[in-house]
Amino acid sequence: MTMSNSASLALANRFQVVVDDGAYDLGAWAQVQGLDVQWKVCDYRAGDAGNQRWFFPGFTEYSTIKLTRAACQDSVQVQKWLSSNSFKSMKHTGSIVLMDPANVKVISWELRDIMPGKWSIASFEAGASKVALETLELQHLGFLNDDIA
Repeated sequence: MTMSNSASLALANRFQVVVDDGAYDLGAWAQVQGLDVQWKVCDYRAGDAGNQRWFFPGFTEYSTIKLTRAACQDSVQVQKWLSSNSFKSMKHTGSIVLMDPANVKVISWELRDIMPGKWSIASFEAGASKVALETLELQHLGFLNDDIA
């Protein structure tokens, strides 16, 4: 995995995002939201067991992942990936890797069947001295090894 141009930013941690084993290196991101999983709990209650109930894990639900960073040269790779997905139904894999300040991998999440859900960039204003923030939202089928295939 190559470190992008945004690696020189003075961040405590950063998240490297890669799609299809490096076919699209989307670069480093400053913020990741929605990296979570929730189980729908199923409960069973027998008619002769009084108030006794048994709980079982149901299906898993994953939130939309929202990536945010200052717009940079890596945004070109994001545009290429978005263009390759416009009006096409393709299954992609991806990974989000948490890097520490020394650029060492801490942990990674391997995402199944990802697709872009939304991309946006902050409004531009010539008189303002604000950083243009880029946001990418990813839909996915999960990061746990819980497939029953």
